[in-house]
Amino acid sequence: MIAPKDKSAGLNATVSKVACGAAETVPYITVTNLARTLRELKEYGIWIVGTDMGGQSDLYHTDLPESVAWVMGNEGEGMRRLTREHCDMLVSIPMFGTVESMNVSVSAGMVLSETRRQRVLKAEQ
Repeated sequence: MIAPKDKSAGLNATVSKVACGAAETVPYITVTNLARTLRELKEYGIWIVGTDMGGQSDLYHTDLPESVAWVMGNEGEGMRRLTREHCDMLVSIPMFGTVESMNVSVSAGMVLSETRRQRVLKAEQ
């Protein structure tokens, strides 16, 4: 988990309790400049994929790359412009009914689950 140093919740006792142990097992890194970090990840061959309501395709109709870093935006406002510009692709999460957005943890669970599903399918082929 990579998060910007500024304007992010960070880890505290409440977050740790709600995470049910995941906070102790998933590395949490804060960076001063998220855009620079995304550029560095690209240098290592990692695709930067952002979630956005205006994405080119939806999550379940996107062939995800093998090495992917997911970018999740603010629950109310989405990603910042510069962060969005560093994404190699943008995908939307299909929504049904009148709901327009989800809690970022729910969205993260969905994209990570789909990433894992696609990796398993590719490995079986």
